[in-house]
Amino acid sequence: MSIDSVSDLWDTLLGAQPDPPGLLVLVTAVIALVVVAFRPLWRVARNAVTIAHEGGHALVALLTGRKLRGIRLEFDTSGLTLSAGRPTGPGMMFTLLAGYIAPSLVGLAGAWLLGGNRITLLLWVAVLLLLLMLINIRNVFGAVSVLVTGAIVFAVSWYAEPQVQAAFAYVSVWFLLIGGVRPVFELQKLRSRGRMPESDADQLAGVTHVPALFWVGVFLAVDVAALVIGGFMLAGQWLPAVSTAP
Repeated sequence: MSIDSVSDLWDTLLGAQPDPPGLLVLVTAVIALVVVAFRPLWRVARNAVTIAHEGGHALVALLTGRKLRGIRLEFDTSGLTLSAGRPTGPGMMFTLLAGYIAPSLVGLAGAWLLGGNRITLLLWVAVLLLLLMLINIRNVFGAVSVLVTGAIVFAVSWYAEPQVQAAFAYVSVWFLLIGGVRPVFELQKLRSRGRMPESDADQLAGVTHVPALFWVGVFLAVDVAALVIGGFMLAGQWLPAVSTAP
């Protein structure tokens, strides 16, 4: 690859793309909302939320000095991240806390990148994170799930037209922001029926001696805040585009 080619690639990666069409942000938000609200679509798309959830556990485990043992993603959209270290203390607490807030925080970071029209950069960062996660996957379905997701994101970033890239990026970010909230309600529904005695919230209760319901509330507060802030960021892209439309 020549120096000019590297320079062009770097400019493409870091450069800002054109402002999105006027209604793109609104339409993609509606699409993401339908995917999250419609159960048959949610059952499939929820795998992306699980990937972000388990990736959050894994990243925070590493950042807090724990040893990552591996990640499993299951066909029923559940997941498991195993790490070694002290069973109590801040490292374990933050590792447990990270899962249910990770999708929403990833969506918030994506909204920030889209606010600067860094669509290509957003897609390539997503591919890189998926590749790093793939290294730690320990089951076949998990590996296939991450590979397929990464391949789709890469194909869009490399081959698709700018308008398609923008639509894909906005749907993805909206989906993480909106879809990050629903699992918290699902968690509490299952807990109330006694079907998740070892949930992240219950494990946090064991580590911190603070009731599990408090931690469910923390998950929900962070996710809703990310949705509101990210929504304002994305709406900031929509309103100027609408106001300047002929």
